[in-house]
Amino acid sequence: TEFALKEIMSSGGAEDDIPQAERKTVTDFCYLLDKSKQLFNGLRDLPQYGQKQWQSYFGRTFDVYTKLWKFQQQHRQVLDNRYGLKRWQIGEIASKIGQLYYHYYLRTSETSYLNEAFSFYSAIRQRSYYSQVNKEDRPELVVKKLRYYARFIVVCLLLNKMDVVKDLVKELSDEIEDYTHRFNTEDQVEWNLVLQEVAAFIEADPVMVLNDDNTIVITSNRLSETGAPLLEQGMIVGQLALADALIIGNCNNQVKFSELTIDMFRMLQALEREPMNLASQMNKPGMQESTEKPARRENPHKYLLYKPTFSQLYTFLAASFKIVIEYYAFLPLPLFSLFEFQELPANSVLLIYLSATGVFPSGRSDSEGPYDFGGVLTNSNRDVINGDAIHKRNQSYKEMHCLHPGDLYPFTRKPLFIIVDSSNSVAYKNFTNLFGQPLVCLLSPTAYPKALQDQSQRGSLFTLFLNNPLMAFLFVSGLSSMRRGLWEKCQDYLRKINRDIAQLLTHSRSIGNTKLSRILSSTAKRRNGGEPSPPKAHFGAGFHTGC
Repeated sequence: TEFALKEIMSSGGAEDDIPQAERKTVTDFCYLLDKSKQLFNGLRDLPQYGQKQWQSYFGRTFDVYTKLWKFQQQHRQVLDNRYGLKRWQIGEIASKIGQLYYHYYLRTSETSYLNEAFSFYSAIRQRSYYSQVNKEDRPELVVKKLRYYARFIVVCLLLNKMDVVKDLVKELSDEIEDYTHRFNTEDQVEWNLVLQEVAAFIEADPVMVLNDDNTIVITSNRLSETGAPLLEQGMIVGQLALADALIIGNCNNQVKFSELTIDMFRMLQALEREPMNLASQMNKPGMQESTEKPARRENPHKYLLYKPTFSQLYTFLAASFKIVIEYYAFLPLPLFSLFEFQELPANSVLLIYLSATGVFPSGRSDSEGPYDFGGVLTNSNRDVINGDAIHKRNQSYKEMHCLHPGDLYPFTRKPLFIIVDSSNSVAYKNFTNLFGQPLVCLLSPTAYPKALQDQSQRGSLFTLFLNNPLMAFLFVSGLSSMRRGLWEKCQDYLRKINRDIAQLLTHSRSIGNTKLSRILSSTAKRRNGGEPSPPKAHFGAGFHTGC
């Protein structure tokens, strides 16, 4: 506001003595700062589902932050003297940019934006932008610093930078201890819980130590050029593309951090390519000309749903079933009336991954329909549970907070790939293909072998095998160390096994090899670079992280 601006400028000297150019510099900075906050806060009003309608808004937000970041670099001395710009305020701007990159990664599944987020978060730490926060008697500033650490840890976990994660956890622990010692606040227990969660998350992954030099193996389980077997020539009879994926986590007591269970964390990486260098890409996302057709993304679009209610889950399923025709209008008008939808293309596959506690039928049933065997748990609505709408359950009723197999039948009108990791995965074993579209169901075992202790709290063994089969095999074998040569030999064996399995599946006469090979060919082609390039995008052109 104008009054606040006068307050700031008068603190740097007599207001009449301030040159007009410096006054304009402070005014322009305040305008950009307010505009950036307004746009950043508006991001939470964007719908979480859909694919294109949010890009224009993201582009505008990045434009403003580009200008703000360059402006504070170019006019640092004036802003220091006249505005009283502090280091933590610069860090807050950099942190917001890091958050933008991270959320753009969540929206697009393009892992390269994780590297961009890491660059800004790392710069904040290296340049100690938040170092002076602890000297001020303002707990809200310390909370900003703690939240920055938590966000940085999430990005490092997704990039498999485990050495950095361990350093950050130690620093966060020290910061929380200092925070709780200095301020008697109500959120002390919450921050200690954050520490416990990330420690358990790190410990949940099995570790392999190479005896030759006592190094810990850090493996990336994202898609690579050599990761998938090539199909024999002539086996591909059609081309299906994995367009959307819903990754749902609702297991009771499973290790999680930042609304990301360990199973969700493992599965999302199995559907992503390795990050690439964005330096050669020039255009900003969301800034395409309206006459241009957006290029297809390399990674399937993903929704990460942590303990969704049935209505939330069904909403995202319906959104994944459709694509959006760009029909933009300005916020903050109600967004749902601004977009026109059309159906997902016929060659697009929807993947649904369910990692959830099993829900079993409450009584015997004379029929064997799609709602008679239970399913997997969905989160219950607290308002309903605590309200008057709750009645004593009648065994003739079906469980309402449950995703039954029959709930997915409408979506079999398009190619569907379902993975169920649950104690009641068998509820989906007789999943009916009503419309003759390509359909694959992968179902987990419902119990651990007697010789193997149930450690599902640290993540499902089934998902671990899908994410990292070699590490999972060594885990069940009780091996945590070996020679480097043996490790490399194991990896060679795994690649051969993958090739053999692909051939067995595509040659099988009993599992619909024509449709299955179409799905496998899509995966192989993605891993081997056969997809079109992603939209050219580079936000970093103006984001030099120098002081």
